[in-house]
Amino acid sequence: MSKKQRILRQVIWLLVLSLVCSISGLAVDAATVEVSQEIETKIEAYRRFAEYRYGIELPKPEAFAFLITVLDVEFNEDLENVNLLQAVDLAVDAGNLRELAATYEPARVEKVLSEAGLMPPDDAKETSLQALATSLDLQLLPLELLDDIDYTACVTDDVAIYLTGKVLELNGLYKNDLGKISDPDIYAKVYQAWDMQALIEADELREIINEVLEQGVITGYNVKDLTFDPKFDPELTITYGHSEIVHAIQLIGLLQREGLDARVQLEPKSSAFIYLQEWGEPEETPDYQVAQIENGNYIAYAKEYDISFEFVSVEDKAAFQDIVLQYAKRNQEDMTGLIRHSWWQPLYYSLTELDDYVEITNNFIKDGTKMAQTFSLKEDSEVVLEALKALGTEPEAYQFWVDQPFYNYLIGESQ
Repeated sequence: MSKKQRILRQVIWLLVLSLVCSISGLAVDAATVEVSQEIETKIEAYRRFAEYRYGIELPKPEAFAFLITVLDVEFNEDLENVNLLQAVDLAVDAGNLRELAATYEPARVEKVLSEAGLMPPDDAKETSLQALATSLDLQLLPLELLDDIDYTACVTDDVAIYLTGKVLELNGLYKNDLGKISDPDIYAKVYQAWDMQALIEADELREIINEVLEQGVITGYNVKDLTFDPKFDPELTITYGHSEIVHAIQLIGLLQREGLDARVQLEPKSSAFIYLQEWGEPEETPDYQVAQIENGNYIAYAKEYDISFEFVSVEDKAAFQDIVLQYAKRNQEDMTGLIRHSWWQPLYYSLTELDDYVEITNNFIKDGTKMAQTFSLKEDSEVVLEALKALGTEPEAYQFWVDQPFYNYLIGESQ
């Protein structure tokens, strides 16, 4: 069994605690505990993440039973009586914190618990108290979720979900982001992420999809490294593609000025397209390279990026387009009042349906963590997929929604 599978088993175990304790009637009534808006928001985000990333709806017996069967989860505790100390023990193990917890001497444990106002049972195991102290120091559990805690009762839904989210974070299985628009250092982090990126090496993928490009079935494609997948909530996320990093910096500033906040992730991307011989001898740089093909033309490879924004609300996500169309879309050559390097046909998209966006298809093939993808009209997707299949691949496709200007580009319009 792989490390990731073991972690997922432990994560599922934490989620099951919430369900079984609720069924047994031993859970504390969460409504009696005053929880801050910040913590409620985090709990909801963790709950949503489990739903859209792992297909788990909390709490839903059928979903948990299915996962227990498929993942062959083993349980060494009586699930009808799992309490807080058992839950934090599991979280510390699943979060790879056991060695750190073992460094908590009795005096340090007593100090941490005393400052938190917690008095655990006298018969509690030393390792469990170490785990509890560790979870408090590392903020795996906010104190407000432990108000009037009963150590003999099952943990509440909120505690189980919050611990689950923290375990995912500790294992790098939660969202990937550089920070938020509102963070004062977000600009530096975006620049640093860009400077660390280079043209993505994916020779086997390129060899395959270049044949489809040379056949004229597609006009271009891009390669992405899925290691940088933001894992954002699709209901709240817009992904914006560009090639010039100053544009991204100004776009973030523009969104901040307009009162929008969001998680931000910069995803490496390399684009490829046909460079015609009549355009002249191409000039190569580390971020722009070419390879000549049989007919004398070239395939050009350029360093680009996708920048993903997970907004606070669906309303903020919808507001993104109005801002872009006003300040980041060129409508005439000498147009002023735009952020730097604004395109005639900007590219941004949503994985969920939005008003005034148009549905198209993403056709892609994968090799490990690398993915080569090409966007097409829905009616053209089958031709692209068949061309890829003819080369011995197993292509996939999904529908998503893009802005109208980019759709116009796909149908051959200039603006």
